Amino acid sequence: MSVGIDVGGTFTDFVYVGADGTPRFLKVLSTPRQPERAVIEGLRAVAGGSPIAEAVHATTLATNALRGQLGLELPRTAFVTTRGFEDIIEIGRQNRPRLYDLFFEKPRPLAPGS
Repeated sequence: MSVGIDVGGTFTDFVYVGADGTPRFLKVLSTPRQPERAVIEGLRAVAGGSPIAEAVHATTLATNALRGQLGLELPRTAFVTTRGFEDIIEIGRQNRPRLYDLFFEKPRPLAPGS
């Protein structure tokens, strides 16, 4: 059995192929401060005692932590890029949430500039 796992801030999602060949899905409430708990709970439910040959994992937890959405202190970060793209993150996008707000403050960058 192969299982795909996506650990998110609210739910941990599992995608796998059942014994009959049908794709199946499972959602488990995430445990952000101990993400392995939700993963183990979901794997036990998905496997039902059968061996799991392969597990593929993805997560948004690191991104959420960097953006301060987990209530954790912002970790030290670095932004690594190729020449010519150093300012992409600092420049940002053209969408402005409050276009005419003279007191708008840009969010703090995820990584310090050079």
